[in-house]
Amino acid sequence: MKPPRLAGFTLVEVMVASTVLVFGIVTAITTSQRGLQALDTARNLTAASQIMQSEMERIRLLGWTQLASLQQTGGSTVATADAADGSRFTCAREITDIKTDMKQITLTAVWRGYDGGEHTARLITRYGKSGLNDYFYTTH
Repeated sequence: MKPPRLAGFTLVEVMVASTVLVFGIVTAITTSQRGLQALDTARNLTAASQIMQSEMERIRLLGWTQLASLQQTGGSTVATADAADGSRFTCAREITDIKTDMKQITLTAVWRGYDGGEHTARLITRYGKSGLNDYFYTTH
């Protein structure tokens, strides 16, 4: 007759269980980090959009001659101080001629994200003598 087996796990079972546990923890941490990065990107993209839309609303009030004189000054940094946490963002404005009666305004917002990388968002608008026309919005 065999002696009764004591209840418990073998060394192999314990090693397999610990490997599965470690893999689960690493996966959870990685998923959590990706989620935080996505939230950070969404929050920053929203803030960048607000900065660019504020500048576009300001430009919308300018007449053709005022816009032309603004273009003469060349590329310019847009003030971001009034935006929430605007110190993390820079926003540049560039105005170029497309045709004699149409200008293109490009606003580019730049910020450093949670991942440490530099992110940009662009708002491109065409301004004719009759007013603003097209909006194009891109992010990188």
